[in-house]
Amino acid sequence: MTTDPNDDWKHWHERRTETVSAPYGPLALSGTHWIEDQPQGRLRDIPGTWAAAGDAVVLTATEADGLALDGRPFAGEVRLGADAEPAARVTLGARRLVVLVREGVWGVRDYDPDAATRRAFRGIDATPYDPRWSVPGRFTPYDTARTVRVDNADGVRRGLGLAGELAFSLAGQERTLQVARQADGRLWAVFADAGSGQRSFRFRFLYPAAPDAEGRTTVDFNRAQLPPCAFADHFLCPFPPPGNTLDIAIDAGERNLL
Repeated sequence: MTTDPNDDWKHWHERRTETVSAPYGPLALSGTHWIEDQPQGRLRDIPGTWAAAGDAVVLTATEADGLALDGRPFAGEVRLGADAEPAARVTLGARRLVVLVREGVWGVRDYDPDAATRRAFRGIDATPYDPRWSVPGRFTPYDTARTVRVDNADGVRRGLGLAGELAFSLAGQERTLQVARQADGRLWAVFADAGSGQRSFRFRFLYPAAPDAEGRTTVDFNRAQLPPCAFADHFLCPFPPPGNTLDIAIDAGERNLL
């Protein structure tokens, strides 16, 4: 029994809408706070004292701060490693305070189910499935993994790890994207196109399936995704690396917020 690609895409779009609008989905992120920017350890609108200490963050709090650790009221001092976002060991009422680290810099993210961005969400503007935007691709890994410095949505340049090149034919021309490889084997491309910033968000993400032993996969732009920073300003999303801006408009997949 074969799956109708159009129905499969509709289910994917529904799941995406549910995921981003979940209580602790991207729309709930109300702040990202870097500890090094606050030498006194006091983060805006977040109680307790937070200090970077090598490979961890040290949180000091009193009962009056109202924080909980692993579901229980917390007072005292504790060392915290990076959380598996959006899960968090520390909470403040319904809010989750996620500890993160980027290139050795520690921070805390504040996920609030009552965030204004989540309450204002009306859906994702996505183009219905079109088979012309789904084409065969071939992944060729680099001899050694590469890291390029790219701008991030917060204005800081950070390293973006790249595993290889994804080649495909689209609109009668051979094209390529530099891609990373996820822990589960899927590929990850950060790309822009000729319509970015006008007909769609300024850049998008694509996650082709893990390539087979011969490097074959499918490049399906019907499943191009808005990056997290399209849903909340506090994400660090990397911009496309050099060479990842396609010279045609990709009128497929998620385009913008409604």
